[in-house]
Amino acid sequence: MANLKDLKTRIQSVKNTRKITKAMQMVAAAKLRRAQESAEDARPYAAQMNAVLGNLAQGAAESESAPLLLRGTGKDEVHLLIVATSERGLCGGFNSSIAKMARAHANELKAAGKTVKMITVGKKGRDQLKRDFSDIMINHVDHSEVKRLAYTHAASIGKDVIKRFDTAEFDVATIFYSEFESVVTQIPTALQLIPAKFDAPEEASSTVYDFEPDENEILDDLLPRSVATQIFTALLENGASEQGARMSAMDNATRNAGEMIDKLTIEYNRSRQAAITNELIEIISGAEAL
Repeated sequence: MANLKDLKTRIQSVKNTRKITKAMQMVAAAKLRRAQESAEDARPYAAQMNAVLGNLAQGAAESESAPLLLRGTGKDEVHLLIVATSERGLCGGFNSSIAKMARAHANELKAAGKTVKMITVGKKGRDQLKRDFSDIMINHVDHSEVKRLAYTHAASIGKDVIKRFDTAEFDVATIFYSEFESVVTQIPTALQLIPAKFDAPEEASSTVYDFEPDENEILDDLLPRSVATQIFTALLENGASEQGARMSAMDNATRNAGEMIDKLTIEYNRSRQAAITNELIEIISGAEAL
């Protein structure tokens, strides 16, 4: 039977752990509210930009004078994967699910004879992928000192990606992140950034628009912003997903710690009762011997 002192120490240790996980759950809940609001506020803007660019791109996509970001290089030999994860752990399978999707996509491209390059955003994704893909990692973006993500952080990533595209370092760029749905549901998502892809308009319109300047000039200005906007939206979705996953994981950890404390307390009481019984038997036996 377990030593009473060891059991008591273990119970206290689990209680301390439960206090930590409970505190982390409450912090994640507070951060989730703000992160969820930011992600939801960004969605209408991203959707409207997608709609506007989709209408502009309809007539310009086939034109030889269309921006390169829209029509692409005409090849898909070199792929750039942007893997966005969190800087910190203790958030369940949030980081693993994104890394798993990116790993599967990279292996699929390699099997097809494509060249793959990778940029990681967030330490946890880099740590999970560097063992298999350290040779193709060309950059890492560290946001560990950033308290609140701003558009400028996404814009700097977008500028780096577009600069690499302009110098013909890759043909297709895809970003991997997790779309926030609820506290218990985060959906790993892959979104192609370059060449730009936009949803087709839901209803064909008979209205004809004249643009001043023309569509290609407008697209030249808006497409780089669209890349930065899509990256920013992905980072905001990741932020909400991370806090939701951490809140759920810490809630499970707190409940598991409570169950363990109950089991250990029962074991401690049984051991203590057994020790008391043995002491009584020894006292009675000694008294009878006299």
